[in-house]
Amino acid sequence: MKKIVYIILPLLALVSCRGFEDNPYEDTLCSFTVEAAYPDGFLSREGVTVKIEDINLGNAYTSATDASGVAQFSVPTGLYRVNVSDRNGSDIFNGAADRVQLKSDMRLQISLKHSKAGTIVIKEIYCGGCKKLPEEGTYQSDQYVILHNNDVDVQYLDGLCFGTLHPYNATGSNPWISKDPATGETVYPDYLPIAQAVWQFPGSGSSFPLQSGEDAVICLRGAIDHSAQYPLSVNLNKEGYFVCYNSTYFTNTSYHPAPGNNIAADHILDVVIKTGQANAYTFSMNSPAAVVFRAKGMTMQEFVQKEGSIVQTPGDTHNPVTAIPVDWAVDAVEVFNGASATNTKRLSPSLDAGYVALSETYLGHTLMRKVDEELSQSSGFEVLVDTNNSSEDFYETEKQSLHE
Repeated sequence: MKKIVYIILPLLALVSCRGFEDNPYEDTLCSFTVEAAYPDGFLSREGVTVKIEDINLGNAYTSATDASGVAQFSVPTGLYRVNVSDRNGSDIFNGAADRVQLKSDMRLQISLKHSKAGTIVIKEIYCGGCKKLPEEGTYQSDQYVILHNNDVDVQYLDGLCFGTLHPYNATGSNPWISKDPATGETVYPDYLPIAQAVWQFPGSGSSFPLQSGEDAVICLRGAIDHSAQYPLSVNLNKEGYFVCYNSTYFTNTSYHPAPGNNIAADHILDVVIKTGQANAYTFSMNSPAAVVFRAKGMTMQEFVQKEGSIVQTPGDTHNPVTAIPVDWAVDAVEVFNGASATNTKRLSPSLDAGYVALSETYLGHTLMRKVDEELSQSSGFEVLVDTNNSSEDFYETEKQSLHE
C-alpha cells in the first residue's frame, strides 16, 4: 500500500421502518441503503460488492451497487459492520463503518478513498499454535509470519520494520479509538500504537533483496525445528529464515530459544526499541493486528529518540507504545477472534477495511492471502490478492504452509 487514506462518514439520515408481508421480521425489517461515494476523478462502478455484518448475531449480507454506486438491503434492526471494497487494476478503493446502529430505515454514505496495491505484503500469519500430539497439551512457541514481494520490481527488506498493534487482542479494551458524536464515525489516531517492540531487518540497503514472487519467513519466537518434538508443528530452522530474537530484552528461553544451526547471524532482526515489560515477545494467538512499516525521512533509530514517538497507554503506566505514523505502513492485517462477537477494529479502513477471523486456537490453522491466479499467469510470478481488505484477501486453512 502506497497511499494512506481516511474514511469520512456523513450524518446518517433516519426514516421509519417498514413491515414486509409474510415476513417473520415484519416489525423490525428495515431498508438499509449504502451509497459508495468515490473520490474526485473516479466514477462510481456498478457491481461492486457491499457487505454488512450483524455484529451480535454474526449474520452477513451482501449486495451489489447499481450504476450510481448504491446498494440496497432489507435487514433486521441491529448493530452492523459495513464494508465496501473495490479494485480496478492497481487502483484500490475502500470504505468501512464499524458498529452502525440500525434502528429504523437508514441511508448511509461511505466515502471510498483511493490507494495503490502494495509491493511487500503479508502473505501468511500463523499465530494460533497446535496440539502436542502424540503428547497431551498444546503448543504456542512456533508462531511465524511470511512476507511476499507482490511487485514486478525487486524489493529490499533492509530497514523494513515489523510490529503488532495495541491492544494485542481484537476483543481487548481499545483506548485509542473513539466515536464522533455527530456522525457515529469511528475515529482512529494518526499513528499506529505498536506494542512492546519494533523489530527491524538489518542490512545496508541492498543486503536482502526479495525478488518478484519471493517470500521471507519471520519466526516470531523459536527459529528451531518444532516438528521434531511436536509433529503437528513446523520446522523453522531453515536456511534463509529470519527470526525475532534478542536475549537481552526477551530472556524467556521457553519462547525464545537460541536460533537453530541453519539460521544465519545476519538474519536475526534488531530490536529498535522495547517498550513493554514482558520477557517474551507478545503476539496474540487468536487476533493480532500485524503491521509492516518503513521509516520515511529519517531512520527508525532517529525516530524513536524524538519527543512524542513514545506514547503512554491510557490507564497503563507500565506499557507505553511506539507511535508510528500511519503513512509509514507498508502493509497491515487485522485478525479477529472467530470465537467471539466482541471484536473491535484497531486498524483504520485506510489500512485494512476488513478482517480475517481465526476460528480456533491450537489446531495448527493458519491465515493465508489468496492467490490472483489470472494475474499470476500473465505476470510470470505468484501475485497475491491485495485490496487492502482482509475480508476479501485472506482465508483460514487447516494446516500451516510450512508444515512438512
